Amino acid sequence: MRPRAAVRIAGLGLAGPALLVLLSGCSVNGIGDAFSHFGWPSNGISLQAHRMYDLWIASVIAALVVGIFVWGLIFWCIIRYRKRGDELPVQTRFNMPMEVLYTVTPVLIVAVLFYYTAIVQTDVDKLTKNPDQVVEVVAFKWNWQFNYRDGLGEEANTVASTVGSSDIIPILVLPTGEKIRFEETSKDVIHSFWVPELLFKRDVFPGNVRNQFEVTLDREGRYVGRCAELCGTYHAFMNFELVVVSPEKFDQYLTARKNGATTQEGMEAIGFTGDKAYATTTQPFNTRRQQHSWNQTNSVAAGAGAVATTGK
Repeated sequence: MRPRAAVRIAGLGLAGPALLVLLSGCSVNGIGDAFSHFGWPSNGISLQAHRMYDLWIASVIAALVVGIFVWGLIFWCIIRYRKRGDELPVQTRFNMPMEVLYTVTPVLIVAVLFYYTAIVQTDVDKLTKNPDQVVEVVAFKWNWQFNYRDGLGEEANTVASTVGSSDIIPILVLPTGEKIRFEETSKDVIHSFWVPELLFKRDVFPGNVRNQFEVTLDREGRYVGRCAELCGTYHAFMNFELVVVSPEKFDQYLTARKNGATTQEGMEAIGFTGDKAYATTTQPFNTRRQQHSWNQTNSVAAGAGAVATTGK
């Protein structure tokens, strides 16, 4: 039996490296694309989002490798040691190397996963001393204010600001390839700043708490942003739009804003004219109260007359 056992162990030993070699020939993105990304969103637009995606795919692959190995051992034991008679097998037999293996291996697997998770988490939460851009996010019921700042902290000055209203969705214009620091604060209750494509969100607290995080965007486009914390009556309509442009266009936009241009005029200065100067991924909510709403007939909320067209 010993030669046969040695052959089996050698086969398992060769199968592991062979599988690793096979996987190393494929990119993480290629494997993710082939298996629908194993349930993880694949449309991340920041370097931090890509690192989280890579960690997820690698973790799932590791879990599948371990699972297949364990399932193989289970079925091998079922077949190899199936009942062959009425004689009771020896009940005191043990295999010390095997017991050490199945005790130590799970600990090693968890340690490796913890190590890489800690690295990615630290990288996602890392703050640099001198970010390229600083944006103060101010949340209030039920909209957003984005302040472009000339430095860090509450003492910094606001050089340009965009404030949302019931009639106009606020637009946040940011560049690709630059470190962008978000400093968040709320004027009333807890909100949550969330752009789904960032694969990351962080709560916005009132008072002296200023949540901070940084991203480096790598894909231009327009993306809807939302409040992800139940904050009151119009929470579901508390949207904004993130517009990611090239650094050159961003500089033109910010220069126009510093010179007194409105958000829409700044958008037109970088080529977004007409309806494109307004939000295109979401639209303002209608503040009109419907008939019999609030036990009142034909009543309208403050801000009546809101236009329900795209971006206006």
